[in-house]
Amino acid sequence: MIGNYFYNETIRKTVIAFGTLFNNIYIKKTDDATGNTLKTIKVPIAYGPMQKFLARIEQQPDLEKNNFTLPRLSFEITSYAYDPSRKAAPITKFILKENSDKSKIKKVFMPVPYDIGFRLSFAAKLQDDVLQILEQILPFFQPHYSVTMNILQGHEEKKDIPFTLTNISFKDEYEGDFGERRAITYELDFLAKTYFYNEIPTDESGGIIKRVQIDYATNIKAPREVRYVITPQATKDYNDDNTTSLSGNINTRQTLLKVVNAALIEKFEYIRVNQETMRVESIDGNNVIVERGAFGTTIQEHFTGDQLDLINAADNAAIEIGDDFGFDSDISFFQDYKEFSPSQGTDV
Repeated sequence: MIGNYFYNETIRKTVIAFGTLFNNIYIKKTDDATGNTLKTIKVPIAYGPMQKFLARIEQQPDLEKNNFTLPRLSFEITSYAYDPSRKAAPITKFILKENSDKSKIKKVFMPVPYDIGFRLSFAAKLQDDVLQILEQILPFFQPHYSVTMNILQGHEEKKDIPFTLTNISFKDEYEGDFGERRAITYELDFLAKTYFYNEIPTDESGGIIKRVQIDYATNIKAPREVRYVITPQATKDYNDDNTTSLSGNINTRQTLLKVVNAALIEKFEYIRVNQETMRVESIDGNNVIVERGAFGTTIQEHFTGDQLDLINAADNAAIEIGDDFGFDSDISFFQDYKEFSPSQGTDV
């Protein structure tokens, strides 16, 4: 009734991310007289309530012989709650890119914000053991620690999920009489602010706009007289074409480039040398006059042998979603009384 089957593994990924935060905690046993480390123990962690593990140890004492003993970490989910403070309009969509083909995009409804509650518990027989564990956790939460997660498999949808420490409690218990087993237990409550996504469409639902065309006329129903066309202009080289190289050094003030072969360079094109983009103003043999620092790139020193790449139509076609790019414009004037047909893609 609600929709088709889908499973984005949001809860599973959040559980894994939370457990991974605490899978590298150690305690050290030292000699009180010398201060030397006698033994280093990695504290095991598992999903489940701490009382479950304590009950198993109590009911099956032989488990201690197989290293199923304290100290021990465990965690579990304790709550789910909708978070209205992060709510977006329910009909709002965003653009989702595929990892396999970044030119393909999908329009997806905004995710729904939820808070998932976690409880991290750890227990030990000795007070010093639990204090060692506690001090390896608390400095990282002020009061939250963010983990970058790839929420949707196969797509570029990474989000920083904050895990916020909300409460700390502890208790010191003895099983049986005063002389029997002791368990010092700490419980740390956390809140993970995550998102749940709806079904991701399997078909391509859009692409990058590569061209915008506007026709102007003096009257409402008159044929176009002026056409204004805007296309994306790449600000960097995508195909590493290695057009030519510099035949001389250039400092940050010079605008004359000496190149090995300028045959493939054209006036008003953009070129890239190292991390600086330049606009070609004129060409005289193998001498190229340029405008430095195009598209806000930093003007740098360059040296003999540095590679020079063209930024041309092939790079414009390779612009990916999320990249910085400029604009190239073209104005045309007409007196042929034709009109542009969107269905045929030509003037008729």
